[in-house]
Amino acid sequence: MDFQSDVFTLERDSGVATLWLDNPEERNAMGPVFWEDLPRAMEVITDDDDVRAVIIAAKGDAFTVGLNLKTMGPLLMQSQTQGSEVHIRRTLYREAKRLQSTINAVADCPKPVIAAMHGYCIGGGIDLVTACDIRIAAADTVFSVRETKIALTADLGTLQRLPRLIPAGHVAELVYTGKDITADRAQEIGLVNDVYPNADALIAAAQSMAAEIAANSPLSVQGSKAVMQAGEGRTVEEALDYVAVWNSAFLQSNDLTEAVTAFLEKRPPKFTGQ
Repeated sequence: MDFQSDVFTLERDSGVATLWLDNPEERNAMGPVFWEDLPRAMEVITDDDDVRAVIIAAKGDAFTVGLNLKTMGPLLMQSQTQGSEVHIRRTLYREAKRLQSTINAVADCPKPVIAAMHGYCIGGGIDLVTACDIRIAAADTVFSVRETKIALTADLGTLQRLPRLIPAGHVAELVYTGKDITADRAQEIGLVNDVYPNADALIAAAQSMAAEIAANSPLSVQGSKAVMQAGEGRTVEEALDYVAVWNSAFLQSNDLTEAVTAFLEKRPPKFTGQ
């Protein structure tokens, strides 16, 4: 399926899809087209059976500076427009849910998603990367949960997903202060897995990791993601029962036969996802 956008570029190669934030003139600020096109891109990626791993990266000197206040600001100022208080609240609620669904489209992708960040990753950028499965960064990356500095409460996933990634004290510090932290600090607190010297090294590392994932059975990789997501909020016993049911449905596969055959023949397996 084809995908065209004014603010994204989608590339697919050897089982890996790279979704580039591609609006460098605006430092990849999240404007109306961003919120409309990201779910479309994730739908295309999800529906492409040849894609086994996903990278989200950015063109230009910043991953994203977050919400585009020039284009999205009028919505935030609804309280100063004409209309009943109830109407304004309903409008704001519906818009928040719409923007949440855009970020959820990344979290809901059945394929592993790697966020590869450089430059600024602030505000809405944190919402986006916390919805990814793996985060890596260039050394120049600056992270910030910026909303408290502009009189907002983050409402697109940061306050829900960040506490699952890093300790509560670090979440509270980042959220309440709105401070900037470096890539090294982000790695120290567990927000990112690894830090690379520059953007070129970062993208090379992301591509290598994605290729390593893509070489595995897509049934087992996507099954592992589904099982881990389903385990959130369940007891260990409930989660174990879930994976037992999952494997009873998917264990008998051509990929498993290929894995055993390749082992016996001492060659790399060639998985088809069947």
